Amino acid sequence: MDASATRIERVDVYGYELTYAHGDYVMSSGRIVNRLPSTVVRITTRAGVTGFGEACPLGATYLPAFGGGARAALKELAPALLGLDASNLAAVGERMDRTLRGHGYAKSALDMACWDVLGKVTGMPIASLLGGVLQTDLPLYVAVPMGPPAEMVAFVQEQRREGIHHFQLKVGDAPEKDAARVEAVVAAIGEEDALVADANGAWRRQDAIIAARLLGRHERLRLEQPCPTLEECLSVRRLCTLPMVLDECITDLGVLVRAVAADAMDQINLKIGRVGGLTRARLIRDAAVKLGLRLMIEDSWGGDIVTAAVSHLAAGTPPEALFAVSFMNDWTMEHVAGYAPRSSAGRGPVPTGPGLGIEVDVAMLGAPLFTVRA
Repeated sequence: MDASATRIERVDVYGYELTYAHGDYVMSSGRIVNRLPSTVVRITTRAGVTGFGEACPLGATYLPAFGGGARAALKELAPALLGLDASNLAAVGERMDRTLRGHGYAKSALDMACWDVLGKVTGMPIASLLGGVLQTDLPLYVAVPMGPPAEMVAFVQEQRREGIHHFQLKVGDAPEKDAARVEAVVAAIGEEDALVADANGAWRRQDAIIAARLLGRHERLRLEQPCPTLEECLSVRRLCTLPMVLDECITDLGVLVRAVAADAMDQINLKIGRVGGLTRARLIRDAAVKLGLRLMIEDSWGGDIVTAAVSHLAAGTPPEALFAVSFMNDWTMEHVAGYAPRSSAGRGPVPTGPGLGIEVDVAMLGAPLFTVRA
């Protein structure tokens, strides 16, 4: 391979707004999202090969991340990558960690873009480079914003008509109110549907235990991240019979191993940006599969670019280990790559072209927020 094909010559950073497709996205603790700033990076090599990545934190109160933070972190990180070989993902990751501690969500966009470059110069889709393709047609889930039971039921019924059969109900309110929400939705779905009640870490331990007892009679329900910390979630799990899903507290491989050793969960929600990019997400994916866990695979938020990256990571997950995937570009109104990959009837395809397998329309992004070049 010609070294100039993968040597990083330039990094452009763009910003655009993503609008939630269903009005207000309501989570626990009064968190409401309807528009979010997303950040796109374009890496260009000396030979003119380009790779794209995207970072879109879910507001400023979901994880230790926010849109402005991604852009500030990228100002520190991007210059440090000039001259590096984008195909040497280990060296790229090490350089980013030496340059800036933490801020994995910003590093994720650059890591994603480097995978896109590698795929394009080798002529291979990222899914193949991440270890291989085990499925090309992915089951999708949608998150159901918190609201009155009737509104949540109506949302679920609408999505079922579109072919969706995996639902993540946003809970984390008073346990009795959440029990009524879940009860109403359970009555409206069928045996082919799967349901997760996700508190996004909002309950204190006592409320989580009460909620788990109220919800425990629903045999096909899973309980996701009832409390903020691994230790609190573990204490709830010991007192409940519902399968447990951990999300926000699974931040790296070390935490995953500790959680498995403590028998803290049966399933994880793996977000690419939260763990620092596709390179680290692949490691966690493969470890989780070998440890007997199921996975939901997604990112905190994003558009076409994030959706493509999610699909490539999910493609290498054995079907029996994959609960569902989120195609974020179904949840948002703006599409910078022609609404690709595009879902159909509740399933999501994996792009087969080189790299991410999508064509980003840079003109839609406008002028870069900033550019660094060698």
